[in-house]
Amino acid sequence: MNFIIRTDASAKIGSGHVMRCLTIAIELRENGHEVTFWMKELVGDMREFVQSKGFSIITEMENTDICIIDHYDIDIKWERKIRPFVKKIVVIDDLANRKHDCDLLLDQNVVPNFEHRYDDLVPVHCEKLLGPRFLMMREEFIRERKNLSYKTGGVNRILIFMGGSDPTSETLKIISALTQHQSFSYVDVVVGNSNPHKTKIEGICMKEGYHFHCQIDYLASLMAKADFSIGAGGSATWERCFVGLPSSSTIVAENQRISTETAEKLGVIWNLGWHEQVTVDTYKDLLRSLKDKKELLINMRKAGLKLTEQSGGAKSWLDAILEVTK
Repeated sequence: MNFIIRTDASAKIGSGHVMRCLTIAIELRENGHEVTFWMKELVGDMREFVQSKGFSIITEMENTDICIIDHYDIDIKWERKIRPFVKKIVVIDDLANRKHDCDLLLDQNVVPNFEHRYDDLVPVHCEKLLGPRFLMMREEFIRERKNLSYKTGGVNRILIFMGGSDPTSETLKIISALTQHQSFSYVDVVVGNSNPHKTKIEGICMKEGYHFHCQIDYLASLMAKADFSIGAGGSATWERCFVGLPSSSTIVAENQRISTETAEKLGVIWNLGWHEQVTVDTYKDLLRSLKDKKELLINMRKAGLKLTEQSGGAKSWLDAILEVTK
């Protein structure tokens, strides 16, 4: 089968959509399918990164068997325009704020009423894969979850990852707080190529003895080793839960608000709130408080692992996509 994946990345959009789609693309390729990406040329678009993984990129629609769409700016109007070129359409969404013309819809987030919020937004025949049991985890995460070590709740090693582009410059706030609160034996700082401050961040890390990582493919390993992570909302929230990593989340985009607030209610993350209200002092207070939060962090770890249990197997989402192709 031939697949076209329609997605984008940029300094404004972030890298989450593309990273998620790469997980899908690699799995499809390993199952013998041909996969092409359709991406726009944008600042921080990650096109070179996608090509480095062995995938071709197009900039207009071609005939194909399946089109997979992961894009907040695409809805039923665009999907109907490409119907003549495809046999089936698969949509990945998080927002449930627009109608789709698709044969399968996947939303791995946990939000209020997640089981029914797409009922009036997709055709009757559309199969819906909803909730964390359909998490699209890369093989590295599945492997790490099988080999997790026991954690005591103490925090000696922390991980900072605020998304590939970090549009609100949270990483700089956090490392500023860290330099004033040196009480961790190991600090990993992860950024993407589209982070406009990556050179400055790397310089600070070198000066302070932090471990700097840019556009990596071993994030799961760093998450599994860490005792606590300071992160953003979005899909990385569920990745942290999947490997039992207690974390804080800062809401850096409106589309992260509901899922982050829900995750906090479920006890799987520590919600710091909207980025404009989160300051260097907020992060300093967070860092100081960790030594007294052992029981909370242990419970957060357990809750995250339980929430992301996948009764149908870690790749049930892939089975469903392949079933659509039949």
